[in-house]
Amino acid sequence: MDTMRDRFAPVVSRLLDEDPRVAVVLAEIGKDGFAEARRRHPDRVINVGIREQLLVGAAAGLALTGLRPVVHTFASFLVERPFEQVKLDLGHQDVGAVLVSAAASYDWPAGGYTHMAPGDVALLDTLDGWTVHVPGHPDEAETLLRHAVAAGDDKVYVRLSVQSNAQARPVDGERFVTVREGRSGVVVAVGPVLDAVLEATEGLDATVLYATTVRPFDADALRRATRAAGTDVVLVEPYLAGTSTAAAGEALVDVPYRVLGLGVGRAELRRYGRVEQHTAAHGLDARSLRERISGFFGQAAAGS
Repeated sequence: MDTMRDRFAPVVSRLLDEDPRVAVVLAEIGKDGFAEARRRHPDRVINVGIREQLLVGAAAGLALTGLRPVVHTFASFLVERPFEQVKLDLGHQDVGAVLVSAAASYDWPAGGYTHMAPGDVALLDTLDGWTVHVPGHPDEAETLLRHAVAAGDDKVYVRLSVQSNAQARPVDGERFVTVREGRSGVVVAVGPVLDAVLEATEGLDATVLYATTVRPFDADALRRATRAAGTDVVLVEPYLAGTSTAAAGEALVDVPYRVLGLGVGRAELRRYGRVEQHTAAHGLDARSLRERISGFFGQAAAGS
């Protein structure tokens, strides 16, 4: 199966052909995927070199002229390094862009901590008006990319990962999807952690919601699920643990509730290792999730 990033350049290249407003801004990373598109649209495929602050600033300038810029590099270079430009050039000037990241939280362990960005969504949470998509499958990534580019002049972040669920789910860029229904708790699985969550909750009497758009947070879906399953809620996110606990709390502000936020820990793991080893170390593998979720709900699955 191809990866989400494998889909990125072909999809956006087609969008360049279809929509004269679309522009692509790169900082060396990913440029080879747009070589042909650059020949066809030299004025709308721009490589600024290894200058990430300029990457976002140039995108804001294009947006001010009426274009719809799609901006791409690793998450740590797209959100963290040029955060001032994201805050001011886009946010303060009230112009939109589609930021599309690669490498997620730890997709390239050999790159070291400079190429890891588990805090990207939490950082964007400090700003107003961002839509955040976290696809869990290449097909979903394609759908959400198209949705993001078509979203007027909004500020949109699309978080791509090499980690993927085995099958795509129907996503619409807005609502959570109910994957499993139960009566003893709700688990919200974000993007590529869904398969691990489904394995971890097998035999537990829990509702599983699948989220690929986490901002705005689908408060209505969570409220509906808790009416039948109770207000014990576990959030499993492929980035910084606890990123969405405040959003869940706001959704349930009028009822007593408990919430557990699972995700990438704050401790830096200094050995490169493999993606799977980082997943296990952060407790995001199915075995660890089962122990933590069942313990929180106070349940023991049959045969566990």
